[in-house]
Amino acid sequence: MGQEVAAKVFSREDRQRYREKVRSNLDVFARMLAEARFDPEVRSFGLEIELNLTDDAGDPALVNAAALEAIADPDFQTELSQFNVEINVAPRLFGGRVMSDLEAAVRGSLNGAEERARTVGAHMMIIGILPTVDQAHLNAESFSASPRYALLNEQIFAARGEDLQISIAGVERLSTYADTIAPEAACTSVQLHQQVRPETFAACWNAAQAIAGVQVAIGANSPFFFGRELWRETRIALFEQATDTRPEELKAQGVRPRVWFGERWITSIFDLFEENVRYFPALLPVCEDEDPERTLEGGGVPQLGELRLHNGTVYRWNRPIYDVVRGQPHLRVENRVLPAGPTVVDTLANAAFYYGLVRVLSEDDRPIWSRMSFSAAEENFHAGARGGIDARIYWPGLGEVPAAELVVRRLLPLAYEGLDRWGLDPADRDRLLDIIERRCVTLQSGASWQSAVFHQLYDERRLERHDALREMTLRYREYMHGNEPVHTWPV
Repeated sequence: MGQEVAAKVFSREDRQRYREKVRSNLDVFARMLAEARFDPEVRSFGLEIELNLTDDAGDPALVNAAALEAIADPDFQTELSQFNVEINVAPRLFGGRVMSDLEAAVRGSLNGAEERARTVGAHMMIIGILPTVDQAHLNAESFSASPRYALLNEQIFAARGEDLQISIAGVERLSTYADTIAPEAACTSVQLHQQVRPETFAACWNAAQAIAGVQVAIGANSPFFFGRELWRETRIALFEQATDTRPEELKAQGVRPRVWFGERWITSIFDLFEENVRYFPALLPVCEDEDPERTLEGGGVPQLGELRLHNGTVYRWNRPIYDVVRGQPHLRVENRVLPAGPTVVDTLANAAFYYGLVRVLSEDDRPIWSRMSFSAAEENFHAGARGGIDARIYWPGLGEVPAAELVVRRLLPLAYEGLDRWGLDPADRDRLLDIIERRCVTLQSGASWQSAVFHQLYDERRLERHDALREMTLRYREYMHGNEPVHTWPV
């Protein structure tokens, strides 16, 4: 959910000062781009994985404070709800057997965390939306202790002036209201980070946007929410609605949503930061003491705290990141479209597919975004979320085709080439991309497996709905910890 802030009440003067500082930050950022003041290292990547905590029955366990104390690992951090935690994986350099090493490291961390979390009655689950979550688990009392979450909730509802409506039509329909942003806590994801140079940022971001629909289609893992079967990746629709600051009248006027796909291809990272400042009022107007112009003039590296905080409250599916590490500024693309899970190896397969594909598409002499409208990319994104691995996706030169067929016939060869350009060991490359291929051939993703098992339990064995969801969740948890790819799971 972003950087920490202290609890406070914001005045009109706070907001005015913050606006001035954000604009000053933006001017300094533009100057840094013009003067090429960025770390040249471009081979770094990293990821964050959000997890759910469940009890022995498979229901949410609202014990993250106790679980984190038991885990006692700084890589594990709190998230919005008390049944959420997040693991931050240290950045690594592309090449060699990095994916195998990463898999072993993440599995080791999760196994250790699972063992220690059990001492407080919790189990780790990597899944997009926990199927057993219901309204009783998503309220103000379920927030984690950090003041940031209460402040965000307060500011979003102050902007809206009314309760949030959540309305999703999929296999079944859901229409309900929420008086907090707590439903957002149901959306657990994987964030993939890639460090890039300023001059290549636009190409990498455009490429990531172009493939977002394919990513979410084959990676879908969130078919249930509040007991209803909705989209294959319901997390997309839910997250878009659960943090929406706009009442209906502002939507009708065309005001941009804070969870945003965007509206155009870009030519510079500055385009995104400038849009964020121009279109979105502050949610957390917290000012730092730093004078960024003075810092830059003195030969230092500005933190740009206000711009970074503001950027963290605009939830783009591919987010631009400015950061300072070891005294050096750098830029990253943060890919946020994928749900967590189903397993660590599935997560890394999704990551390998993404990094390989973006590498090739961003370096193409005739880039994909010159042959596809931005609106087509956005339509693909929502089509992939609705239909999952059975979705139909538009692709230039092919028209509208099944997502699985597009991946196998057209995109996987590009991903292989991209991973070769990164210098990934062929054994790692082949193992991970084979998982993507087999998932597409079998048409069994996390979402399709969840749906099939639920219907087996609900329609054929005649279990009550929540009992069927619980049983399916327990099976999922068992297979998840086994770390065999989801396409191999028995139904």
